[in-house]
Amino acid sequence: MIVLQFTIYGVLGLTYLGLALGYIPGLRMNRATIALVGSAFLIALGVLNLQEAWLAIDANTIVFLLSMMVVNANLAYSGFFRKALSVLLSITRSPLGLLITLTFGSGILSAFFLNDTLALVFTPLTLSLTQALGLNPIPYLLAIAGATNIGSVATLSGNPQNILIGSFSGISYLDFLRALAPIGITGLFIQVALLWLLYPDVRSNQPCQLLKIDNQRIFKPLFKKTLIITTGLLIAFAVGLPLAESALVAASLLLITRRIKPQRILKKVDWNLLVMFSGLFILTKVTQKLNLLQPFTHVVKSELGLLGITTIMSNLISNVPTVLLLQPLIAQDDTRSWLLLAASSTLAGNLTLFGAVANLITVEAAAELGYKLTFWEHLRFGVPLTVSTLLLVYLWIH
Repeated sequence: MIVLQFTIYGVLGLTYLGLALGYIPGLRMNRATIALVGSAFLIALGVLNLQEAWLAIDANTIVFLLSMMVVNANLAYSGFFRKALSVLLSITRSPLGLLITLTFGSGILSAFFLNDTLALVFTPLTLSLTQALGLNPIPYLLAIAGATNIGSVATLSGNPQNILIGSFSGISYLDFLRALAPIGITGLFIQVALLWLLYPDVRSNQPCQLLKIDNQRIFKPLFKKTLIITTGLLIAFAVGLPLAESALVAASLLLITRRIKPQRILKKVDWNLLVMFSGLFILTKVTQKLNLLQPFTHVVKSELGLLGITTIMSNLISNVPTVLLLQPLIAQDDTRSWLLLAASSTLAGNLTLFGAVANLITVEAAAELGYKLTFWEHLRFGVPLTVSTLLLVYLWIH
C-alpha cells in the first residue's frame, strides 16, 4: 500500500515536473504527451477509473477551443490577419508610430482571437516589415509577444486560460470585457512606455523609407464569408449566447465550403494543445482526489495571496495547469477571484521567455529567420512589465 502511494505521488510529481520543463530528459516528449502518459499511468494505478477520467474532461472548454482554432484558421487562410496588419501599418512608418501601431493592433486583435495565433502570424510579418524599413526587429518582436499576452486578458476568447475560467465561473462575455478591458488597454500603454525607455532607436517620429515589402494576397470569397461569420460569432458572445455552442456553430458553417480542402483547416488545429488540456483535466481530478490542494486553500482566500501564488505557479508549470489546479478552490460566484485569477495567470506570462506560449512562438519564428531574442533580453523587458501590470491588476480589482 505504501509502495503504491509513493508510486502514485512519484508519477504525479514527475508529470508536473515534465510539464514545467516542457520535456522529459532523454525522451522525445512534449507537454501534450507528458500529460497524456501521466494520466494513463495514474488511471492504471487505480487513482481514477476510465469513466471518471473521461468525465473529468470539460467538454465546453475543449469544444470552444477547437471551434476557435477552426475560426482562426479560416481567418488566416483568407488573409484577414495580413490585411489587418497592412491596414494598421498604412497609418505610420516612423519607428515610434510603428511600435505603437503594432502594440495596440496586435493587442486588440488578440482580445478577440487566440493570442497564440496572433503571435504565430504577426511575427514573420513584423520581421519582414522591419527588414524593409531597416529597423532593429528586437523591440518590435517584444512588442508583439507582450501585447498579445496583455491584450488577451480583456476577453474570455483571448487565450486558453480565459476560456477555462469562462467555463468554470459562468461570467458573461460582456461582464468579463467590462472588468478587464481597462487592464488590457492600460497595460498596452505601459508596454509602449517601457520599450520607449529601453530602446532609444524607437523614439524617432521621422518616417522610414520603405524599401520593399511583398503584397499579401486576399482570397475575397473566403475573406467575406469568414468575416461575416466571425462578426456574427462576436455578436453572439456579446448578447450572452453560450460560448462553446456559438463557436461550434460558427466553425461548422466555415467548414461547409467548396473553396478550401478540409485537411488544410484541420492541419492548423493545435491538436497538441487539445490533448494537453484533456490530460491536464485528468491530472487536476487526481490532484483533487488526493487532496493535495489543501495547503493552498487559505492562500487563495486572500486577493494578494491568490495573485502571488498564481504568478509563481504560472511561471513554474505554465498558466493553463495553474488555472486548472486553483479553480476548485474558488467558489463559482466569487467573481472577483475569478477575474484576479484570469488577469494574473495571463500577465504573469510576460515575466520570462518561457512564461507564455506566445513568447516561445515569437522567439522560434524569429530564430528561423536568423534573429535571436535571448532570455536576458526578454527578462529586462518582462520583469518591469509584469510587476507594473500585476500591481495595476491588484489595485483595480481590489
